[in-house]
Amino acid sequence: MFKVFANAWKVPDIRKKLFYAFLIVAIYRLACHIPLPFMNLNALQQYKLGENTNTFYAILIGGGIGTVAKMGIGPYITSSIIMQLLTVAIPPLEQLQKEGEEGRKKINQITRIVAVALSVIQGIGEVYSIHTLFSYQNILVYITAVVSMVTGTIIIMWLSELLTEKAIGNGSSFIIFANILSGLPAGVRYMYMSIDLANWVSIAKVAAVLVIFVALVAFVIYIQDGERRVPITYSKKMVGRQMYGGSSSFIPIKVNIAGVMSIIFAISLLQFPQVLNGFFNNPTLENIVNILNISEPVGALLYVFLIFCFTFFYTSFAINPIEIAENLKKNGGVIPAIRPGKPTSDFIQTSIDRLSWIGALFYAIIAMIPVIVGWTLQMELGVGGTTLLIVTGVALEIMKQLESQLLMRHYKGFLEQ
Repeated sequence: MFKVFANAWKVPDIRKKLFYAFLIVAIYRLACHIPLPFMNLNALQQYKLGENTNTFYAILIGGGIGTVAKMGIGPYITSSIIMQLLTVAIPPLEQLQKEGEEGRKKINQITRIVAVALSVIQGIGEVYSIHTLFSYQNILVYITAVVSMVTGTIIIMWLSELLTEKAIGNGSSFIIFANILSGLPAGVRYMYMSIDLANWVSIAKVAAVLVIFVALVAFVIYIQDGERRVPITYSKKMVGRQMYGGSSSFIPIKVNIAGVMSIIFAISLLQFPQVLNGFFNNPTLENIVNILNISEPVGALLYVFLIFCFTFFYTSFAINPIEIAENLKKNGGVIPAIRPGKPTSDFIQTSIDRLSWIGALFYAIIAMIPVIVGWTLQMELGVGGTTLLIVTGVALEIMKQLESQLLMRHYKGFLEQ
């Protein structure tokens, strides 16, 4: 990993992209510390002391309480989930998706508009939940705060798109990655404060947790790189006086097709009642939020169920077996012992489904092991399996992006590895 970074740093173009990514993340993290207009900072500080800001959802969406970046990238993620669901349900949107790059641009524009609408609704709820922390209690102050939060969300969406276009990797994932890394010290401190270092049993618990986390990181890396290679054989054909074809290749189908997006979608949907509770501040919603916490049995089971659902849902968009089968048929490629056309697409779909079951099971295990360890050892871990999944997954994706950038530039030091 360090060698890849060292080689990438030697290439001026890639170094410029890395500087650009660091600059955008720095701007974003700075926005996470800019308080809302007319905020009473002393009251805000006291409120933060009594509020649990170490939850995964709080780390995921980013900005701190009472800041212009409080909602972070959360509304955009929720909007992406809604649009992907509507794309399946509404034929015009499905047709747009099939129109290639132009269709995707239109869907992305609609996703942004829906994200802004959601940020307005969520912003009203956020301001309502902390309205007593403002120095002046009037409607103009509240409207200004909502506009500030919505503007912050729009700017963060813009920054994520800039990261995607001009830096390395997916912008939304990169921002979530930065959020988690910024929250890790607080998570480790939270775990440290919950143990008694004077007791050898507590020390043994900490050692066991460290060993488990190292094993989980190794397991995540192993699964992330896992893939099934479906063999392809191309028939020979005569073009003019030249014979072409007759070669063998393969279709790589990753075990982890959905990536970290299924985890992000699942946790965002699971925490939606928390957003509603911020708006309505209802005791019933408060109980629902507590029940749906992934550290509780009901929340844990629902979390696992959503992971499976979104893994299959996201995979259905990522790979189109019918299109792959048609392309193979046009180019004279066949899977050994499988007839071209529908049998080929059915075979690919079966392979994808089997790998999706494995990938979803892997996600569920990784996400729940820290929760189960916390139940067993009776201690707060501070860092969850989902956090490990996202951090490791995004880090591996960044490494692959750097490697592909180096390979495209025929960097000698990289090719000699």
